[in-house]
Amino acid sequence: MSDVIHLLPDSIANQIAAGEVIQRPASVVKELVENAVDAGAQQIQVHIKDAGKTLVQVIDNGKGMSETDARMAFERHATSKISTANDLFALQTMGFRGEALASIAAVAHVELRTRQRGSDLGSKIAIAGSEVESSEPDACPEGSIFSVKNLFFNVPARRKFLKSNETEFRNIINEFERIALVNQHISMSLHHNDTEILNLPESGLRQRIINIYGKALNQKLLTLEAQSSLVTISGFVGRPDSVRKRGALQFFFVNGRFMKHSYFHKAVMQAYDQLIPAGEMPDYFIYFTLDPATIDVNIHPTKTEIKFENEQPVWQILCAAVREAIAKSSSIPTIDFDVDGSIDIPVFNAPSSTFKAPSVQVNSDYNPFKPDTSYQQPSFDWSKLYKGFEEDRAAAFADESIEAIYPENQELSSGLTSDPAPDTLFPEVSSLCYQYKGRYIITSLKSGLLIIDQHRAHVRVLFDQYLTNIRNQQGVSQQLLFPEIVTFTPAEATLVPSLLEDLRYIGFDLSNLGNNSYAINGLPSGVENLDPVALVKDAVSRAIDTGCQVHEEICDALALSLAKAAAIRPGQSLSSEEMDNLIASLFSSSSSSYTPDGKVILSKLTDDELDKRFK
Repeated sequence: MSDVIHLLPDSIANQIAAGEVIQRPASVVKELVENAVDAGAQQIQVHIKDAGKTLVQVIDNGKGMSETDARMAFERHATSKISTANDLFALQTMGFRGEALASIAAVAHVELRTRQRGSDLGSKIAIAGSEVESSEPDACPEGSIFSVKNLFFNVPARRKFLKSNETEFRNIINEFERIALVNQHISMSLHHNDTEILNLPESGLRQRIINIYGKALNQKLLTLEAQSSLVTISGFVGRPDSVRKRGALQFFFVNGRFMKHSYFHKAVMQAYDQLIPAGEMPDYFIYFTLDPATIDVNIHPTKTEIKFENEQPVWQILCAAVREAIAKSSSIPTIDFDVDGSIDIPVFNAPSSTFKAPSVQVNSDYNPFKPDTSYQQPSFDWSKLYKGFEEDRAAAFADESIEAIYPENQELSSGLTSDPAPDTLFPEVSSLCYQYKGRYIITSLKSGLLIIDQHRAHVRVLFDQYLTNIRNQQGVSQQLLFPEIVTFTPAEATLVPSLLEDLRYIGFDLSNLGNNSYAINGLPSGVENLDPVALVKDAVSRAIDTGCQVHEEICDALALSLAKAAAIRPGQSLSSEEMDNLIASLFSSSSSSYTPDGKVILSKLTDDELDKRFK
C-alpha cells in the first residue's frame, strides 16, 4: 500500500495561515501598521481604496530594510524580533510570529519599496500568490512603502464573503484607532479613496483621544492612575453621567497592545455599580503596564486575547482604581466633613428681662362626637362626580373613530393611529381598563384578564408607524428653531451618508457640516421633548449593529431605535382615554403579541387559572 501523507507546498500552507491571520482588509492594515511602529517610524500614512479590496498602502519613515531583508520578510516564520524561546516571555513589539507578510503575499499582489536610513539606494520587490515576480533596486525614500492590491484575488470564496464597503472600512478604522491610541507619539493619517479621514499629529494621550473622537469627549473623561508592584494602570474612564446604552468607547491596552478581556470589563462595571442605570455602558481607555513574563500574548492568531498570570489581583486593583477616579471627580454626590475653619454656631444669650409664654385659646365645650356642636362639617356628595360615568364611557365606545371619541386627547397622538376601538376589533376585550404601578394596563376578557405592558405596546405601535413612513417615503418632520450639532466618530461617519435618505423618511432633517459633523434641523413629529443628539446617535448605532448589509434590516433598526426612544416610559400615568387609545392602536398593528425585537407585550390570565388560585 502506498503512502498517503505528504507535505503541503509552501503556497498552500501560506494560504491556510492567511485564513487565520488575514481575515479581511482590516487585518492587512493592522499587520502593516504594527510593523511600521516596530520599525521606529515617526510618521505613518495609510491609503485605502474600495475599503481595502483594491488597495491597502502603508507608508512609513522607519528604519527600512536591506535588499536581503526585504526578500526574507515574506518567508514564513521569518522575524527579526525573537531568536530563542525565552524571547517569547519578554515581548515588547507587535508582530513577532513572522506569518503576517507571508500570509498577505499568499492572497494578494504585494509590492514593497524600502530603503534603509543612510543608504543611497533602496529595493523594490513584487510578489503575487507567494510567487516573486520581480526584485530590483529602487530610488525610494527612507522607510518602507507596502502596497497590497487585489486582496483574495486567488481565493474567490474568501473575497465573495467580504462584507459591504461600509462595513469593511469601518473595521479598518477600528484597527487604525486601536493602534493610534497607544502610539500618540507617532503622527498618523488615514485616507480613503483619496479623501482624508483622520489626521492625527503627535500629541499627548488625552489629546489623541480627543482628536479621534471629538472635543465633546474631553469633559466626560476622568483620569485613572494606579501603581503597584504587580501592575501600573493609567488612562481615562467616563463620568457616570455620560454613559450610553450602545456605542460606548471601551478599550484595554497591555504593554502597548490592544486586547479584549471580559473579566476586566466586569471589574470596571463593578466600580460603576449603583452609579449608572442598568444596561448603560461607560467609556474607558485603560492602559496596563506590567512584566511581559507575567502575560501570554500568543494564545490567539490576532493576538487580541491575552492570558494573565495574576488575573484576580489585577482585577481588584483595577476595580479600586476606577472607583477612586470616580470618587475624586465629584461625579457623585458626597458629604464633605473635612471643612476648613470653624463653623459659626449662633449662641443664645439670655436677656435680662423674662418672656411670657404665648397663650392658646381652647374651646373646652367643643366635642366632635356630639352632633349639636357649633361646628358644622361641610357636606359634599362625592358620588355626583361619577354619575353617568360608565354610561358615557360605554356610549363613546359605540363610535368607530378614536378621534371622534377623544378629540382633545393629544398625549399619545404622535404614536397612536385613528383606528377602531378595541371592542370593535376584538369584541371580547372590555372597554374598562386599569393601570397597575404605572407600567401595566389590565382589562377584562370574556375568558379572563388581559395584562398589557404599556411601554412595549407603544413601541410596537410606533415601530409600525415609522416603518410605514420609511416605505411610503412620507415622514413628518418638526423643524427645530435652533439646530443641534451632532458629531460622529470616524467609524460612524462612514455609515451616515447611506442612512440619510431613510432618516429623512422617518422625519429627521440632517445637513452635512463636514468633519464628521451634522446639523439636526428637524425631528420626527412627536419626539420634540427628547434629546436630538442622543436620538440620532442611537439610531446610527443601531443601524451599525445590523451590519449594514440589507436595506430592509437598516430600516427596521432605524424604526425600532426611534420607537424605543419615543415610546411612553414605564411609570408614566395614563388616563382612561389614553389607555383605550393605546389598546385600540395595538390591536390594529401588524403584531399585537410581540415587539419588533421579540419581547412579549400581552399576557393572559384565564378564569381557570384564577379559580385554581382560590381553591
